[in-house]
Parts: sequence; structure tokens; C-alpha cells
Amino acid sequence: MDTIDKRDFDAHRPPAHDIDGTPVRSGSGALRRSAGGDDEDDEETGLLTDVVENIVERDRRKMQREVVRVSSFAWGVISCLGAGSITTFSLYGPLFLSRLHYSQFRVNWVAIAAEIALYLPVPIFGYLCDRYSPSPLSLLSAILFGAGYLLAAFTYSMGPPVDAGGQGWPFWVMLVAFVAIGAGTCAMYIAAVTTCAKNFGRGTNKGIMLAVPIAAFGLSGMWQSQVGTYVLCERSVDGARGEVDVFRYFVFLAVLLFTIGVIGTFGLRIVVDEDKYIDETVDELERSGLLEESEFFRPARGEAADAYGTFAQAQEEDEDDHLSVTLSEAGCCHRGREKTERRRKDWLLNYETRLFLKDHTMWWLALGFFLVTGPGEAYINNLGTVIQSLTPRGSLSTTPPAGLPSTHVTTIALTSTIARLVTGSLSDIFAPPATHHFPIYPDDPAMATTTPTTSTTTTTRPTFSRLLFLIPSAILLSLGFLLLASPIPLHHPGTFHVTTALVGLGYGSAFSLVPIVISVVWGVENFGTNWGIVAMAPAAGAAVWGLVYSRGFQDAASNAPDGLCRGWSCYGVWAVGCTFSVWLAVVMWLFAWAGWRRRGVVV
Repeated sequence: MDTIDKRDFDAHRPPAHDIDGTPVRSGSGALRRSAGGDDEDDEETGLLTDVVENIVERDRRKMQREVVRVSSFAWGVISCLGAGSITTFSLYGPLFLSRLHYSQFRVNWVAIAAEIALYLPVPIFGYLCDRYSPSPLSLLSAILFGAGYLLAAFTYSMGPPVDAGGQGWPFWVMLVAFVAIGAGTCAMYIAAVTTCAKNFGRGTNKGIMLAVPIAAFGLSGMWQSQVGTYVLCERSVDGARGEVDVFRYFVFLAVLLFTIGVIGTFGLRIVVDEDKYIDETVDELERSGLLEESEFFRPARGEAADAYGTFAQAQEEDEDDHLSVTLSEAGCCHRGREKTERRRKDWLLNYETRLFLKDHTMWWLALGFFLVTGPGEAYINNLGTVIQSLTPRGSLSTTPPAGLPSTHVTTIALTSTIARLVTGSLSDIFAPPATHHFPIYPDDPAMATTTPTTSTTTTTRPTFSRLLFLIPSAILLSLGFLLLASPIPLHHPGTFHVTTALVGLGYGSAFSLVPIVISVVWGVENFGTNWGIVAMAPAAGAAVWGLVYSRGFQDAASNAPDGLCRGWSCYGVWAVGCTFSVWLAVVMWLFAWAGWRRRGVVV
């Protein structure tokens, strides 16, 4: 390395001039020179000061980014702790039957409308997160939650609709309210999870950093159901606790979630250098030769050449005028580069989306997710009426033998939270080193294995694929439905708690591990869009299995002397179907796993 000698500095060198001929004034960190020659020690001190200032400034910016990253993660967790309010539906769903005189079909349609609005917009919201930022989605969630819960509160307070013998608002108003609630849930959830995924998705702890906000989403149902059961509840004259006060509960959720969404507009920030990941993927595509065939990169490069040519021509024309370039011309060049970078990012993310949709392993993964989450969603929405079905006729106990709905909501929240945290942590500890495998040729294993970027880190610890955590969790879920389909809960209603715990474990693990698998197999650059596409599956699953349950329950209730459904016929066929559905999901995931192994993808 060459050393800088003091003789390299010419004390008699004339001061530098700017383009317009004015002398350049040295700043606080510049080398100070004078015509008569300054002390050389001052020059060295100035140079050292400049280096120190640069290091301090770099560390300050790094610390600032880290503070923003951690605070965004914290608010993402808080957002998820509030966003899962729809999981408490079974707390007030039975009151729609008794107080609003809705049929079981209508109650399920309210739940299904919320589920569809929750999952179907996920690709759109994920697309917006990937290409812009989570802040607009957080603000949108605040508006949707506030409007939806307030509308639901006043619809409930008006009583049964006219077609059910009352004077209340029509049934479709409640549907609209829960569509807004479902969409608000989707917006707040995807904004929080995408923020955490992008800020921590390339680190060694990506599993737990994704599992924590997802677990918080499941945990939200636990504490909110307890608030509704023990705080916002109806009171009798003697002060005894009754059913949840639905009106007050809905108003509480409206105010709470509106506040969380507004704060999230400013608190959710993506601080990682996304352009760095974009550049890595572009380099990968250039090596593959695909960029040469792109309709985008040819014009983009031509535009860049034109811009440089214009700039060069301007330099030649103004060479006699000391190369004076106006600020407006520089601004135009800067805006042109920004536009090109934005177009490049959009092109790349759209290209990744097309590859994701063409990858057959994605469809196996999504189909398995549909077959697992559909029964789970239907169970969460209808466990309140299942509890009534397990209550013997003529029972005078204020507490059903199968347990209170709020207790089961809490059980599902706790077990799903434990499952998400445990599986997310274990996947970080025992999963093999992640391989970001950009699937340029998803249908050609020979070509696909030429592009992965593998980790050079060696480890002696035992490793297990994430599928070895996902598949056993699904089997636990199927055992819960198998227990419910057996005669045991009819004779021993207390065992219904076991079913709820098993469903919570399997359901929570699926929602933790599937997005982690997506981030590992297809990367985090387009995570919001990719996860959003797969996350639509629960909407269809909830609709299918919710309608199956409603049909069986309504048929059994129509044959009952008092119109109240009791016994195995209310839920039995549905529980058997859910068991087989989960077993089929395991087969679908095995197919996806085999495809990844053939392509050399480490999951």
C-alpha cells in the first residue's frame, strides 16, 4: 500500500476553483492550505478529524436504522396483538342466534364474509407492501376497523331484522360490517408481518422473528375474549356476570384498533436495503441470460444511454463555458435514474410473481394449506354451537359441561401461540442452513440447480427440514377432529378441551411454518405478494367447511322438537370430513417436499 508523504502536498499550489471560477472554500473537515504554507501537523489533524467524523456519522446512521428496525418490529407485534379480533367470533356468534334471531346459515355467512374479506385481499395488500410501504395499509386498517365495528355495534343494538320478526336493520348491513372488519384484519396483519419479514428475513433468526408477530395475532383472541367475558359483560341486578355485552365490546374494539392502525402508519418502517437484494437477483438473472430477452431491460438500457448521451452532448456544447451544467438538468437526470430504478424493481417483482405462480410446488403447498386451515377456521367460528350440541337437554347449569366459549377461545389462542413460537424457534435451531434458490427454471431441475446461492457455513449440529415440523403438526390437528368425531365427547364433554388444544396446535403451526417456508424457498424480495397468494387458501377453506357444518347443523336442528340441535348429528359428519381433509393435506405437502428435494432446494 502506498504511503502519503508530506512532500506529496504542495504548499504553493493555487487554491482550487469551482466551475464558475470562484475559489473553493474548505470546510471544517477539509485540508487547510494557504499560500504561505500552513503547519503540516494541522493538515494531518484535519485529515484524521475528517476520518473520525465519517466513522461517527456512519455509526450514528447504523444505530438509527437499528433503532427504527427494532421499534418497527415491536409495533408490528403490537399490531398483531390487536388485529386478530375476528378469532373471538364464537364468543358472540351464539348471541346472533338468540338475540338477533339469525339462523345458523346466517351466522355462518357473517363469519364466512369476514373470512373471505380477510384472505382474498392479501395478494393485493402484499403487492402494495412490496412495491411501496406498509404505512398506507396500516392507515387503511384503522379506517376499516373503526367503521366496521361501529356499524356492527349499532346493527346489533337495533335488534332482530324485520324478516326475523323484529324492527332492526337488515341482515346485509351486518354482512357489510364484517366485510370491513375482515379487510381491516387483512391490512393490519399483512402490514405488520411484511415489515418484520423484510427487516429480518435475511438474518439467522428469521424463523422466530416471523413467528413472534404471527403468534401475537393468535394471542389477540385470548386477551380480547377475556376482556369481553369478564369486563365488558352484562350484569344482573345482583351483580352476577352474564353474557358478553356485544355493543360495548364492538365499540371497544373499534376504538382500540383504530388507534393501533393510526400509530402503525408512522411506526411500521422497512429499513433494510431492498435495492441490494434486487441487485443480487438482477445479477442472477443476467448470468442466466434472461435479461437479454426482457422487453423491459432493452428500453431501459437505451434510455440510460440516451440520458448519458444527452449529458455528454451538453458537456461538449458547454466546454467553452467551463462545463456549466444547470441544476435543472441534474435534477432531470436524477429523476430519470429514480424512474428507471422503480421500473426495474417493478419488473423484477412481477417476474418473480410469474415464476411463483408457474412453480408446481407452490400449488402443492397452497393446496395443503387450504385443506388444513379450512377445517381450522370453521372450528374456530363454530365451536360455540358445538358446545351447545354437547350440552344435554334440560341441563340447568350456567356453565356448559363442555366449557365456556371464552375458555375455548383462550385455549386456541394459547396453544396456537405456543405452537407458532416453538415451531418458529425450532426451525431456526434445527433447520438446515437456508439456501436462497431463485427458481429461474422451476420445471427444469438440471437448470435450476445451477443458480442457488448456498451458505458456506458448516455446522455439526443435527438438522431437520421444516417439513418435519409442519407435517406432525397437521397430524395433531387431524387427531383433534378424530376425537370430536368419536362418541367420547358425547359421554365425556370435558374432553372437548382436548380437541380444542389439538386444533390450536396444528392450526398455529401451519400459520407459522408455511410463511417461513415461502420466505426460504422463494426469498423475501416478493414475500408480501407470494404469501398473500397462498394466504387466500383459508378463505376458500373456511367457506367450504363452514357451509358443510351449517348444512349438517341446520338439518339436525330442523328435526329437533325444540329447534335446538343436540348430539353427534349436529357436527359428526363435518368432523369426519375435516379429519380426512387434513390427512390429504399431508400428502400434498409430501409432494411439494419431493419437488424441492429434486431441485436441490433446502427447506
